[in-house]
Amino acid sequence: MFIQNKLIENYISAPRFERYLKAADYNKTRAAKLYIANIELAQAAHPLITQFEVVLRNSLNMQLSNYFDNPDWIIHEKDGFMKNPSLRESDFFLRRTIEKTELLLRRKRISITCGKIVSEQSLGFWVALFLSHHYRLIDGQPIKIFDYKPVSENRSRLYSKLSAIKTLRNRVNHCDPLCFKKNKIDCSLILSIRLDMLRLIEWIEPDLLPFFESIDKLTKKVDYLMSI
Repeated sequence: MFIQNKLIENYISAPRFERYLKAADYNKTRAAKLYIANIELAQAAHPLITQFEVVLRNSLNMQLSNYFDNPDWIIHEKDGFMKNPSLRESDFFLRRTIEKTELLLRRKRISITCGKIVSEQSLGFWVALFLSHHYRLIDGQPIKIFDYKPVSENRSRLYSKLSAIKTLRNRVNHCDPLCFKKNKIDCSLILSIRLDMLRLIEWIEPDLLPFFESIDKLTKKVDYLMSI
């Protein structure tokens, strides 16, 4: 399949396509196949990422609901730990995020409930709970969702994995290149993050792993891409 140069420059943009051209030794047909294969790779990553986000979000929400003994903790804690003076340097990120969500819901004339606030939060909100300045204010509760993790996995290591998943999610959503290491075709990073997602799910609840494996088409798409 060949994408005409004019279409590339006007709609995909020549700079975006240039990386694919370099990797394909300026074979335009091969570069176009790589570009499409990258889109398909993003499509394959999407179910894993979205379902991982659902499990992480709901696990953390349950953990913190129990910790605060309040199912509406996410609303009430705007004036609790989220308002702690120690968070001034981070500009009270969690609190501001909740307030923005509430404002958006009011504008849409949607009732503000804890469930709605929870479901509207981005992956970045939940990952931020593993940052040390939030983590210590809630007595390290976030790590407790990983009942089956190895002892060696501490807050810092978990945050690193979660942050990489968040970055991948953003790259997928923006249709960024996922198949390169510098200018070489290389899918090792996305495969590594995939493995971390599966490990994290297993550390939360091993019985969820078969479900995630059933929706995992990522390695097949990588195999195809690498064969181009």
